[in-house]
Amino acid sequence: MVKCLNALAYQTLDRAAFEVIVVSDGPDELTGQAVSQWHATQPLVNFRYVSTPIRKGPAAARNEGWILAGAPLIAFTDDDCLPAPNWLEAFLRHYHGESHLAMTGRVQVPLSSQPTDFEWNTAQLQTAEFVTANCCCSKDALLIVGGFDEAFGMAWREDSELQFKLITEGITVTHVDSACVRHPVRPAPWGVSLNEQKKGQYNALLYKKYPRLFRKKIQKHPVWHYYAIVLLFAVGCIAWVLNLALLAQLAFAGWLLSVAVFIWKRLRRTRKSPDHISEMVLTSFLIPFASIYWQWYGAIKYRVLLL
Repeated sequence: MVKCLNALAYQTLDRAAFEVIVVSDGPDELTGQAVSQWHATQPLVNFRYVSTPIRKGPAAARNEGWILAGAPLIAFTDDDCLPAPNWLEAFLRHYHGESHLAMTGRVQVPLSSQPTDFEWNTAQLQTAEFVTANCCCSKDALLIVGGFDEAFGMAWREDSELQFKLITEGITVTHVDSACVRHPVRPAPWGVSLNEQKKGQYNALLYKKYPRLFRKKIQKHPVWHYYAIVLLFAVGCIAWVLNLALLAQLAFAGWLLSVAVFIWKRLRRTRKSPDHISEMVLTSFLIPFASIYWQWYGAIKYRVLLL
């Protein structure tokens, strides 16, 4: 967070022309102390630190921030991002007092020469249409769409939900290439890709709200390869219980082949170290089951059919 704050403190825009609002997702004494110590040594003119009453996710934290803001133009970034020195100035150059305005900038994800699967997935932010790690909206536009939907309790799809609301209201999202933010990859524990599947429940919520836009911009069709892997494994288990040896052998062979292809796809562009290979092998056997579980969890929770 401190690196992000340093980047904001030394923007090329005059310090008196903008304010920085840091919002903690729920009370966090250590973060509050770190921010206070940092602010005591920095020249920012307009700065505030607040926290939401309880932990509700990034959507609620961002709503807390933009509602408090006094400026007509609101820029968002994440605590692990590093905005370029001219970041705010680049957005401001494209603002001419419009009431209904939304902009998105360029995201750079620095990768190692041999990235992990998690690094590679994070790097896909570089091609995303709209991410809250680097976006800017007029306050009036946020008021019109109601800000972020706080039902999205994790950092997943809440940015797309805002984008879809803007599109629905006829507010064009303009890409400002000169507004750049570097997004370093956070350190991740072994097996992080398995934990990431929990976010899939929010696909169902986004699909329920915007089915056409979801299929057009997020997921054109169901994750059939995951369903095939799970189905082959289920058929193999049932056939084995029923003593249908040939069917069981064929089903398990198909399952193993499908998982092998999945492993190969994940490893072909990523690190080939023994530790990473073992992680990809183990998690590739489990991810299809976890993914479908969380997707159907979301479908049941939000009462929508999303295959």
